[in-house]
Amino acid sequence: MKDERLPFHQRLLLAAAASVRSLSSPVTFGAHAIVEDGQGRVILVRHSYLKGLSFPGGGVSRGEQPDQALLRELREEVGLLRSAPPQVFGLYTRRLGIATNVIALYRVREAMIDFKPNLEIREIVLADPANPPEGTLPAVRRRLAELSGGASPSHRW
Repeated sequence: MKDERLPFHQRLLLAAAASVRSLSSPVTFGAHAIVEDGQGRVILVRHSYLKGLSFPGGGVSRGEQPDQALLRELREEVGLLRSAPPQVFGLYTRRLGIATNVIALYRVREAMIDFKPNLEIREIVLADPANPPEGTLPAVRRRLAELSGGASPSHRW
């Protein structure tokens, strides 16, 4: 609660309480994408530091718009050249230890990419969203099932 009518020392205490709360229950914000190539396939990536196939994307920096963070990540990770504008597909949460991840998932259609393996992304796979390849992470499988209408939307990653 921020109320400019409160005395300065009370506003300071409220700010301190909010800071302690954020340290005891940190939240990170990420933007990921279901990237479609115009032929009905989706792009899945194999990170150098994770097992399995996942969606491309990454963290949203302080003050950065999520859709702009997503486009930056797609250029860096998979060599996005152009696409239709990102459309919000869903907003999800997951707990990792004491932290909570909030993930904005976008749908990016008509993507044209020029992928080159890099330090973060070792390979990409063009996959049928209705039949993802072996090794696709469970959360990615759930989102693809939601995309195809084979599963009800969930807000848990």
